[in-house]
Amino acid sequence: MTEGDYAQVKTGQVVENADEGEKVQDEWGESGGEYVMERWKQMLARSCRGAAGLEAVTRVFPMCLSPHVLELIRGGSEAIRRQFMPDVAELEESGDLQPDPLAEERLSPVPNIVHKYPDHCLFLVSDACAAYCRFCTRKRKFGAGRGIDPTKLEPGFAYIERHAEIRDVLVSGGDPLLLEDGRLEEILRRLRKIRHLEIIRLGTRVPFSLPERVTRKLARMLGRYHPLYVNVHVNHPDELDAKTVGALGRLADAGIPLGSQTVLLKGVNDSVEVMRTLMTKLLAARMRPYYLFQSDLVFGNEHFRTPLRQGLEIMRGLRCWISGLGVPAFIIDLPNGGGKVQLVPENLVRREGRRWTFLNYRGQEYVYPDVGEEDED
Repeated sequence: MTEGDYAQVKTGQVVENADEGEKVQDEWGESGGEYVMERWKQMLARSCRGAAGLEAVTRVFPMCLSPHVLELIRGGSEAIRRQFMPDVAELEESGDLQPDPLAEERLSPVPNIVHKYPDHCLFLVSDACAAYCRFCTRKRKFGAGRGIDPTKLEPGFAYIERHAEIRDVLVSGGDPLLLEDGRLEEILRRLRKIRHLEIIRLGTRVPFSLPERVTRKLARMLGRYHPLYVNVHVNHPDELDAKTVGALGRLADAGIPLGSQTVLLKGVNDSVEVMRTLMTKLLAARMRPYYLFQSDLVFGNEHFRTPLRQGLEIMRGLRCWISGLGVPAFIIDLPNGGGKVQLVPENLVRREGRRWTFLNYRGQEYVYPDVGEEDED
């Protein structure tokens, strides 16, 4: 995404900051000194550019860094650098990887809808992100960022209206929080009018990647469309700095339940220690850990992959070592549209009649006497 991708917001009108009433000046000087563009739009448009010296990678998979992400990288966070800076390893081929590993294109009955499960669907309403995660499942769409014409969403609304079995919609993209407040509210208003639709979820990375975007005005608007849940993508404790925690707090103060989604990434968070810290910090930020995902089999992702046994060991190192509130479900989203399956560490050691022997979280054996079965001779 470049400055040109945000040209549509440079209209020459006066825009007030929703919280402080502060006017923000057009720093490109294109409007004769008039005040245009909210600060978050200026910051994002200036920052989404290619990276000199990384042309071989960015020609294939473009780069976009938000100011907040860049600030944390410059501050020395290797975990954040690894997630967002292009790496020549992205160009390495592997027979296991695919451009669309979850078969979203095949499972899309109409544009911008992915309908994989019986009672819920995915609604893609934005093609822009504040920063490009190098491991993104939709990496094939990097660099689109031209905006989805609102008329292109009409088939999606009509599809949801026709399918009374859909009671839950995940609004995602791109990132829906990069839409204008008014445009996002119109989407939510349209969805709320569908009588059989009970739950709306938003999937976003913006509270971390562009925390300035999460204004109190935005949070109040979202709070008008309950039951509405916000799932935030967070991968490392370094992401939960004061700015991110403040953005999450503004959403929580509006009564919006927050859940986290984390991707297990080699060299970023693939240790028990890092994951314990992350999950407890998420709880402190008023966000409930929801999913820990095994990295998807997407092109350019081989250097991020971890063995499944490593994820299971991390889960074993979370259960009972921290509060159960902080333990996410470890999930593989199966390739070719197979859907999500949960992996859990094996705690059953043996079964002898009604006597079941388990390992507890410390690796010690305990016997549980079952009911309704006779002991074996």
